[in-house]
Amino acid sequence: MLQILNDLDQVLFIWINQSHSPFWDKVMVTASDKFFWIPFYAALLLLLVYHFKKKTYLLLVAIALAIAAADSFSSAFLKPFVARLRPCHDAALANSINIVDGCGGKFGFVSSHAANSFALAIIIALVLPPKYNYLKLILFFWAVIVSYSRVYLGVHYPGDVLGGALLGLLTGSLAWYFFKLLLPRFYSGR
Repeated sequence: MLQILNDLDQVLFIWINQSHSPFWDKVMVTASDKFFWIPFYAALLLLLVYHFKKKTYLLLVAIALAIAAADSFSSAFLKPFVARLRPCHDAALANSINIVDGCGGKFGFVSSHAANSFALAIIIALVLPPKYNYLKLILFFWAVIVSYSRVYLGVHYPGDVLGGALLGLLTGSLAWYFFKLLLPRFYSGR
């Protein structure tokens, strides 16, 4: 069963990775670049400050903890433990993949980009009220684009980004739970 999933993951990877063009190469490199998203993060921060006022700092701590947990667990534990080569380091795929912007570390399961972006998306989606549903959709669309770009660029298998997304959803949800748990203790009676 594991071999069937691995083969399916490889076929899906090749299909996504081979559907490239110079235009989409540039778009996907940009989508994977964390510095490109700084204006997006700044706008998100302003919205959180507007909505949560003095409580924003506690939410920012929860967000930072969610992302740090997702990133640390993926990079320091899962990648060396699982030791699954990135597709760009797999000699069997060397002649059949498109590596657009370098390869990264040796191991790829799970994608830290996917884990971090989904952790951010879920915690903000959980704390914002329903009037911000449009933003919640934008956040998850953003997380999907970042994750997809990693496969397109040849540095992760689809299973790597799926695992990263699940890890991010878990860490973001746990951080939200602790945010809700701690919030009344810091702001009771105010």
